Amino acid sequence: MTLDARLLEILACPSDKGPLLYFADEESLYNPRLRLRYRVDDGIPVMLMDEAASIDDTEHERLMAKAEADGVAPTFVEAGAGDDGAG
Repeated sequence: MTLDARLLEILACPSDKGPLLYFADEESLYNPRLRLRYRVDDGIPVMLMDEAASIDDTEHERLMAKAEADGVAPTFVEAGAGDDGAG
């Protein structure tokens, strides 16, 4: 079961409030900045810090390579990201 696109547009990490990478085939959301993975149970993201899994360097590299290869985009674009300040 995949997550609704509207939900993905607003879903953020509960710790740093930043965007996540959604891996539908692995039923997980990943925060590459903090290296935390959140599971998705029956289409419901489990966004509890106590339930997040810490990811080691090897798994981080695998997930980042998978995100690039599969075209996985962040759940949203952070305000100011890519903004050079030019008016």
